[in-house]
Amino acid sequence: MRAGWAFTRLQLLALALFVASTIFALAQAQFPFDSEMVLDVPPLPGSKRVPILEILADGRAMIDLWCRSGEGLAKVTGDAIKFTLGPLHEEFCTPERQQRDEDLAAALAQVTQWRREDDVVVLIGPTQLRYRLSTH
Repeated sequence: MRAGWAFTRLQLLALALFVASTIFALAQAQFPFDSEMVLDVPPLPGSKRVPILEILADGRAMIDLWCRSGEGLAKVTGDAIKFTLGPLHEEFCTPERQQRDEDLAAALAQVTQWRREDDVVVLIGPTQLRYRLSTH
């Protein structure tokens, strides 16, 4: 009878560890809604601006590129993500930065998946984009 009880306690311990690890894995994999994310690149010479992205839980997205900014939509389902960029307000910028904006907007539009690596959200498409969670 005692051997049966010990086995049951061992099963309960194993189940508890499994549940705890599953909850931890799910918590790690959740998308960081309502968090400011900064593109993991240095600013361009002569500027402090770096592209920023914030996705709200309702799917609205605040998008700041190198020169332009505006709102869009982001649909996050599991590890899938789809961006729809809205009209972006243009500020004066150099042709080089305009081209960077076009490239980044195109890359965001082609993103299909995401994953989290600690404080970095990797947006996956033909071009991988790494956004670091802002600490301020």
